[in-house]
Amino acid sequence: MILFSHPTLNANAKALINGLLKNKILYKLFTCIAIFEEQFLFKLGENPKLKDLKRRRLAASWKPYTLSRSFLEFGRLLASKLKLNYLIKHEKGVFCIDKVYKNQDKWVARSLAKSKKQGLKAVYAYEDGALKTFTKAKELGISCIYDLPIGYWKSARLLMEKEFEINPDWSDTLTGFTDSKTKLNQKDQELALADVIYVASSFTKKTLEDYSGSLAEIKVIPYGFPEVSIKKEYTALEGRKLRVLFVGGLSQRKGISYLFDAVNGLQDKITLTVVGHKAIPDCVALNDALESHNWIPSLSHDQVLACMREHDVFVFPSLFEGFGLVITEAMSQGVPVITTDRTAGPDLINNGVDGWIVPAASSVAIKEVFLQILETPEILKQFGLAAQSKAKTRPWSVYGQEMAESLSSLQAIKNQNTCI
Repeated sequence: MILFSHPTLNANAKALINGLLKNKILYKLFTCIAIFEEQFLFKLGENPKLKDLKRRRLAASWKPYTLSRSFLEFGRLLASKLKLNYLIKHEKGVFCIDKVYKNQDKWVARSLAKSKKQGLKAVYAYEDGALKTFTKAKELGISCIYDLPIGYWKSARLLMEKEFEINPDWSDTLTGFTDSKTKLNQKDQELALADVIYVASSFTKKTLEDYSGSLAEIKVIPYGFPEVSIKKEYTALEGRKLRVLFVGGLSQRKGISYLFDAVNGLQDKITLTVVGHKAIPDCVALNDALESHNWIPSLSHDQVLACMREHDVFVFPSLFEGFGLVITEAMSQGVPVITTDRTAGPDLINNGVDGWIVPAASSVAIKEVFLQILETPEILKQFGLAAQSKAKTRPWSVYGQEMAESLSSLQAIKNQNTCI
């Protein structure tokens, strides 16, 4: 039996939980906010001002397994909505995400002794929220399963430091270097305690080569694709420009400057739409680039999918990405993707068949793909249909089942197939 801990429950976590439930190996789910249909909070989620609660709604079948403690996470959501930034300041704010994760970690750790008596064999936890849990689990002989959703921090620094030299005008947007030494040490301690490590891409696994000690087995299981429900309409390029789209945070970690450079000189043949929030408000290079293109600061998830279908090709030039869910979203909408070798792209895309994989930090490589498309525009439909066909073969349920089967095969929980 597996105890699953995740404070905020994203799409991949929910798919994994569904797999655990289906295979009868879920002991309990620990999370911050859990909303079920009959509850008052469910009705509050109908209020447009409280729409963030909608994604915390859980299936009724999950209720017998779910435990929640919501105070800090509610505080974080409210402080963010009211723009009380001092309350959510990185590592320091009363309601910062770091404290949400730490509080959950301590809560789960305190539950383990009782849970073991009830048949618990393993605990599944995520980066930044596993140290107390794993430490206690080791004392009790409970297996520690670790999920690293993005690449290893040391590898990120080694790769991103180059950008400070290559693209100094964009360096201010690299905001991911503010973690304290204490937090970084805790990440390493979590990794050291893990009995098995799950990652969603081969790239994430490769980044762990920069870890200085020995690690447990690393298993790569890519996430699933959104449901394919709408068929994209493909229109000829004749008489119009190629419609290119980027969706993501507007920072240099996403390789955004290389996309702008690739489009430069092709404005008479390409229109670029950029969807996403600025990492910082006052980067001159970013602001100047956005002036020359169509910038949309924010869209809902459904609006993002609709926007994808309105474009010809999706570009995700990230320099460091544990996966990149926008890749699977675009492919599910029938839009071929250009992405780099530092994302889940190589695990999902057959280069030159249903999309393109280019070297990271290369505007030249991106531009070469643009020119190929402009010379042979019929490949947009060919690649788009192939991408959507691939998406149909790997819905989220496949990811959940693969994870459940992999976890069931672990010696620590083998033959434990009866729910408590």
